[in-house]
Amino acid sequence: MPRLRRVPREEVADPLTAFFYDRLLTGDGTATGSPGDWWEVFALDPAILRHCVKGFQLYRESALDPVLRELGQTRAGWARQSRFVYSQHCKQMRAIGVPEEKIQAVASWQVSTVFGELERAVLAYTDALVLDGGRVHDEVFAVLKKHLPDEQILELTYITCMYEMHATMARALRVEFDDRDDPITEVPAPEGYGTRDIADELA
Repeated sequence: MPRLRRVPREEVADPLTAFFYDRLLTGDGTATGSPGDWWEVFALDPAILRHCVKGFQLYRESALDPVLRELGQTRAGWARQSRFVYSQHCKQMRAIGVPEEKIQAVASWQVSTVFGELERAVLAYTDALVLDGGRVHDEVFAVLKKHLPDEQILELTYITCMYEMHATMARALRVEFDDRDDPITEVPAPEGYGTRDIADELA
């Protein structure tokens, strides 16, 4: 279950929030198969939900190639370890006609031969934003500059970072496909194992 309260439909007073509930949510979640609890948690604060939805509006206004946009978002989900963001944007890549071999290769793009120069630069840029905290090598940025105007590089940066934020929040709040236990836990020692220092065992 999400870590924050889910707002039931009967408590929704904000018209925009109600619009999305009625348009996107069914008794079984959403059309993409997710539980839909992202909307129910973000409904706790209609101002935040409204801000998020305005961010989504960038898709309709951006001049950036949707394939490049989705490469950034999908890789951001993978790099930030958000099953929700990664899954949703794999689906979106299919919806805009990206070949399946490219979708599957996002996870291992560094050794894949299916991406062109600009696509590889977008994926490298995404890793620099998400994994390296914005530390971008000049050679990566030079390829972006070779192919894209400054305005589209700004759009790519903003949208990718926005989805890193969504990936981080989904994991922290345990919404949608990120409602899962942390896989890093202690593996129990065999029964009867003592409390001796491991160094003593190796001596």
